[in-house]
Amino acid sequence: MEALRSEDPRRFGRFTVLARFQETASAVRYVARDTGAGETAVITAARPALAAVPAFRRRFEAEARTAERLAGGWVAPPLETGDSEAEGAELLWTAAGYVPALPLADAIGIAGPLPERALRILGAGIAEILSRVHAGGAVLQGLAPDTVLLAGDGPRLTAFGPLGAAATAEARPGGQLSVRLGYLTPEQVAGKEAGAPSDLFVLGLLLAYAATGTTPFTEGPPEEAARRIAEADPELDAVPEELRALIAGCLAKDPAERPTAGTVAAELALEGAAGLARGGWLPERLAAAVAEQEARVRALEGAWEAPAAADSVPGVADAVPAVADAVPETADAVPAVADAVPGNAVPGDAVPQEGGAVGTHAPADPRVPLAPDATHDTGAIGEDQGTTRFPDTGPKPPRSDRATTQLALPHQPPPLPAVPAHQHTHGSPAPYPAAVLPGSAGPGSGQGINGRSGSGQGANGQGGSGGPMVALPLPPAPAPPSGGPALDRRGLLTVAAAAVGGLVVGGGAVAVIGGGESAVATDAKPAAPKPRRTLPGQPPEPRWIYAHPSSESAPLTAALWQDRLLVVTSESQASAVDLRTGKRVWQRADAADGQAALAAGDLCFVAGPTEFLWLAPKDGAVVHRLRYADGFTDLPGLQVGRLAGHSGTVVWFTGSHTVTVKAPKPKKGKKQEPDKKVVQAHLFAYDIVRRAELWRTPVPAGRAPGTPLYRVVAERPADILVRQEPSTLTPADVKAAKGKGSLRCFDRETGTLQWTKQYGTAGLNAGIAGDESGILYASVGADLQSFEADTTKPLWRVAGTEGSYFGTPLVAGPFVHTTERSQQIGAVERETGRFVWRRSTEVPVIGGAPALTVSTTGETLFAADAAQVTAFSAADGERLWKFQDIGVADPKGETVSAPYRALASGANVIVQRARSFYAFPVA
Repeated sequence: MEALRSEDPRRFGRFTVLARFQETASAVRYVARDTGAGETAVITAARPALAAVPAFRRRFEAEARTAERLAGGWVAPPLETGDSEAEGAELLWTAAGYVPALPLADAIGIAGPLPERALRILGAGIAEILSRVHAGGAVLQGLAPDTVLLAGDGPRLTAFGPLGAAATAEARPGGQLSVRLGYLTPEQVAGKEAGAPSDLFVLGLLLAYAATGTTPFTEGPPEEAARRIAEADPELDAVPEELRALIAGCLAKDPAERPTAGTVAAELALEGAAGLARGGWLPERLAAAVAEQEARVRALEGAWEAPAAADSVPGVADAVPAVADAVPETADAVPAVADAVPGNAVPGDAVPQEGGAVGTHAPADPRVPLAPDATHDTGAIGEDQGTTRFPDTGPKPPRSDRATTQLALPHQPPPLPAVPAHQHTHGSPAPYPAAVLPGSAGPGSGQGINGRSGSGQGANGQGGSGGPMVALPLPPAPAPPSGGPALDRRGLLTVAAAAVGGLVVGGGAVAVIGGGESAVATDAKPAAPKPRRTLPGQPPEPRWIYAHPSSESAPLTAALWQDRLLVVTSESQASAVDLRTGKRVWQRADAADGQAALAAGDLCFVAGPTEFLWLAPKDGAVVHRLRYADGFTDLPGLQVGRLAGHSGTVVWFTGSHTVTVKAPKPKKGKKQEPDKKVVQAHLFAYDIVRRAELWRTPVPAGRAPGTPLYRVVAERPADILVRQEPSTLTPADVKAAKGKGSLRCFDRETGTLQWTKQYGTAGLNAGIAGDESGILYASVGADLQSFEADTTKPLWRVAGTEGSYFGTPLVAGPFVHTTERSQQIGAVERETGRFVWRRSTEVPVIGGAPALTVSTTGETLFAADAAQVTAFSAADGERLWKFQDIGVADPKGETVSAPYRALASGANVIVQRARSFYAFPVA
């Protein structure tokens, strides 16, 4: 970290900038403080010269949306993204919460290769993210030793596209953007576009690097680096034997032979990365380094909060030096770092200074292209006069192997600007860190192959261009955008390579993106993979995937009709998807805003906001319709609420209408009171095959506009038990309840109200369900308790997780399946209350308790939450598989924050998240 410079912004929205944190190829990162909430954040602000390029802005914003879609688990959600339209071209930024963590490259430099357990957790966590990305048909291209962080509870990913992982980024004439990555894959060497298997190749490289501290394609003549990447077997002798075959599979030359991300995650950690990391996972030296980094940042926060520090000298930058005094020197915090640097470390690396502090080059002005550092050859620090540097938060890792070649495309694009490699300072998972690999240097980067300064160095550090040059074939140019000027092949995409001595020797793809184009280098979709064996923990291949068109309104409800159709309703229409093929078979605008999609004989019943509809399943044609105004003529203006439940051909629902109650005649000498508008509500039973009302019974009106929403929690032969949704209770009802929830019992034949009861201290929002015998299972505090419905007598109680609560249980067979906010899923014997099994979804706690669904056979239990769907064996709780999905793959698509949902259908389970639907085979 270093003090703010005069040109640095002091505020980004609600965040006050405290110090410079790090520079990347495309952005400058700052430590900042949320002035309202008091949170510490890392701001990533795009370099103004790049932010002025429309292609850069679109890609920057697209990668921010990708981070939002992936948020949760091993991806820290962005706190805020700056409004670029309102704030102007120079303020393109995003903020992410600070998480103490070390970049993988720095961790290897501090403690050497990771042990096997840590490797498994690292690989499984990243593979889980890739699985979500690839499920949406997208490619990440964001893996590098500096974009993967090691936090105390597991890994974090901080780059979500080529900008975040860029080694260099340059604005070129004509509104073009040049982005150079730090690696190549065999398909890129062959001139093909990157696909999902490309991410797996780089994951294999990343794991090999983490396991050995070096790269698997180092050995051999420099001029043959491209051939080795494309043809040679990787050197994996130093990789732990248990992981060697898996990593070798990731590094297969043929993309079709590489495992999927789900396969890798399952083989590395069947219980999930979070489960394997429970109790700590970092080696002692790395855990100490993470704690030390957190202490330094906290000291920075303290300096910002201290009134004396704020008042002593005006300006944030002037207050910063006090922080350096408050934090111990790096050499003391991480002992023996100097000894960890090998003898072949290249000049220009972080070098020990007097007192043991680690020195680096001062970051360049973010507003102008970076130039070669005149002091680079000696390792001296080029300070910006008038500013004060913080001690680094950790050592720069040693170069694990020397660079071996320089690949380029001579006489084609103009040379890349002179951009020195940036040091990655330890920090939090802001969305766009640099991806400069350990020991990397690019053409014109201010470093030759041996780290000598000057852009004129060749492969041996000598002047001229005598180093080996290998021309790589250009990939096929995409079709130009319709209505826009055609760009030539070179103007769209050029692939070159620079000498890289870190993750991949000889890597460095360059994407030149035209001003009217999106990043064509990252939008390729992989070919359909070969069939693969199903592994424990990996979801089965979906039988089909249906993506609801983005041009249409988002789905509101989804329901299954006779295991033949998936009926999806939206504000504009209802659509039916064939459950055998996943193809949409019809659309019907009449059923817009509809719900249910129940079987009514041979027809599909849909309840709309103003009418009941009976649709033909073949083509969606309206066979019958019943407008509420026509079917309930004695209730003018009837407003029908959500269906409360259904059984066979009968549906139950609530409705309300407004009546005028005339005021009584006033007494003599008194004024006439105005007539009153009163809401009257009813619970209805309706037969959807006979198309006839069975009964109605008056019930108390709900909160304005007046229709109470009921949910049937238990059906018995003679009656039904219903609960009113707390959001529709009137303030008077809430006050009278005194924090306790209640159930109402109605006769199934007549609708007569039998009783209203409360159960222990079960609250208004308590999860509750019942069975056909009249036993209720309710969340009471942190526990789950059973009651006799008619007498309210408690039967048994099971303890929950401390600080958590039970969600709505699911009664199936001899068990009550339980769900807790702590992500614990279980099965309890209905008779005794004994836990048969209890397992975790291994998902970080996000939101409420997962929603439960059981397969039609009763053999598989599904838990759906905001992060994933987890499948368990209902009998013994064996964790079968889990599924995560990125949601919308289009970089310009909407942000997906919807939770997952599971619908059981015959031999399938339909998993929904927002617009995406997947049909998985189940037992």
